[in-house]
Amino acid sequence: MEQLDRIKLMVREYQGNIKSHLTQQQEKKASWADRLADHIATFGGSWTFIVLFSLFLLGWMAINLTAIAYDKPPFILLNLILSCIAAFQAPVILMSQNRQAARDKQEAILDFAINYRAEQENIELKTLLERLDQRMERLEQQGLERSLDRGPEEE
Repeated sequence: MEQLDRIKLMVREYQGNIKSHLTQQQEKKASWADRLADHIATFGGSWTFIVLFSLFLLGWMAINLTAIAYDKPPFILLNLILSCIAAFQAPVILMSQNRQAARDKQEAILDFAINYRAEQENIELKTLLERLDQRMERLEQQGLERSLDRGPEEE
C-alpha cells in the first residue's frame, strides 16, 4: 500500500517524465561499486570483450607454443587465469542483473500505475460522453415534441 501511494505521488509530480525521474533516482541510490558492476557486466557481454578476449587467448597460446614458452600445453596457468576471471565475473554479472531486475520491477509498477490512471480517466470520459449523449437525446426529443405541438400549419 505504501508503495502504491509513493507511485501515485510520483505519477502526479512527474507526469511527463516519470521514467527519466526513476532513472535519476536509481542513479542516486547506486554506489560506485554498483555502477562498476554494471559497467563490467555491460563490457563482459559485448562483442568487444569477446573479440579482445579471443585475441588474448590466441596470443597466449601462440606465444606458449614457441621456444619462449612459460606456460606449455596444456596451458595450466591459462586455465587458472580463466577460472579466476570466471569466478569474479559471474557474481559481478549477477549483481548487475539483480539491479536490473529491481529496476524492471519498478518500471512495471509505474507502468501499471500509469495504465490504471489512464483507465480511470477513460472511464470518466466515457461517463461524461454518455451524459452528453443523454442530454442531446432529450434536447432532440424536446425539439420533436415542440414541432409536433405547433402542428403542420405553423411550419
